[in-house]
Amino acid sequence: MQPPVHHFSELFEQLGLPADAASIEAFIEQHSPLPDALPLPDAPFWSRAQADFLHEALEDDADWAEVVDHLDASLRKA
Repeated sequence: MQPPVHHFSELFEQLGLPADAASIEAFIEQHSPLPDALPLPDAPFWSRAQADFLHEALEDDADWAEVVDHLDASLRKA
C-alpha cells in the first residue's frame, strides 16, 4: 500500500494557513530566504503547534515529509 500523497496546498491547510495559490506565494515570498543553518521547524514565524507538526513530519518520515521538504526548499530560495 502506498502512503497518501499530499499536495502543497494541503500542507498549508494542515498548518492552518491560507491555502490558495496567491496566499502560498505571498507566504513564501514574505519568509524567504530561510537561513541554511536554521531547521524549518525552528523558524520564528511558526506557532508551537505548527513547529511541532513540521518536526514530527520530518522526524518520523511521515507521509507529510515529502511536501514538508518541498516547503523547506521553497523557503530557502533567494
